[in-house]
Amino acid sequence: QVQLAESGGGLVQPGESLRLSCAASGSGFSINTMGWYRQAPGKQRELVADIISGGSTNYADSVKGRFTISRDNAKSTVVLQMNSLKPEDTAVYYCKADIRDLNGRTFRYWGQGTQVTVSS
Repeated sequence: QVQLAESGGGLVQPGESLRLSCAASGSGFSINTMGWYRQAPGKQRELVADIISGGSTNYADSVKGRFTISRDNAKSTVVLQMNSLKPEDTAVYYCKADIRDLNGRTFRYWGQGTQVTVSS
């Protein structure tokens, strides 16, 4: 019932920037929280940043001051602006949306993932 379309990943050098976008599509749902997680090889998926409808945000300590998350509720879109990228940011980044269906049930949906590689 819901699909998340991600874009913006790629290969950049340290200190450069990328912008990740994620748009939710479908019907019969509302979105509580949207955000981004990442997973590096051999590691668990971790929160990068998320944002609720009211605008409150959460960031991993490792990205505070460098990444900014924003949201367009009308377009069901979340954007992660990533500045001053470091090699440690290299991972597959996954869009996440916490969804409520028409019956009031909650579900977590994931995008397919987009690769971010930071390397010199």
